Amino acid sequence: MNTMQKGFTLIELMIVVAIIGILAAIAIPAYQNYTKRSHVSEGLSLAGGAKAAVSEYYSSQGQWPTTNAQAGISNTITGNAVRSVVVTNSGVITVTYNTKVEAGNTLILKGAATQAGITWDCKTGSVTPNLRPSNCRP
Repeated sequence: MNTMQKGFTLIELMIVVAIIGILAAIAIPAYQNYTKRSHVSEGLSLAGGAKAAVSEYYSSQGQWPTTNAQAGISNTITGNAVRSVVVTNSGVITVTYNTKVEAGNTLILKGAATQAGITWDCKTGSVTPNLRPSNCRP
């Protein structure tokens, strides 16, 4: 009797497992970097309301607010990856991140009054530059 076996050999299965392992070793760090970048963007999104409030305060008062209360926003702005959004001296907005980005690292937004309005610079802070949006990289 002539019988044929069907299925994969052990070596073929080991090759497939090795290929999947190599792909996973490349994909997982890239995905983690992508998720951290999206969390940093969440901080900028939450700071959007503070930017509007600080801009409005400056337009009406002629000076920068120094606290969240003075700017007319909540003292407890938090998010999934954001520990706090705080207005400090001269209308500077500091976004502090939790462990989903890098625990305690910050992104600082500084407003500057120009004839065209208020422009915002987000190039300072302790968040790693490669995690920031392209317009916030030094």
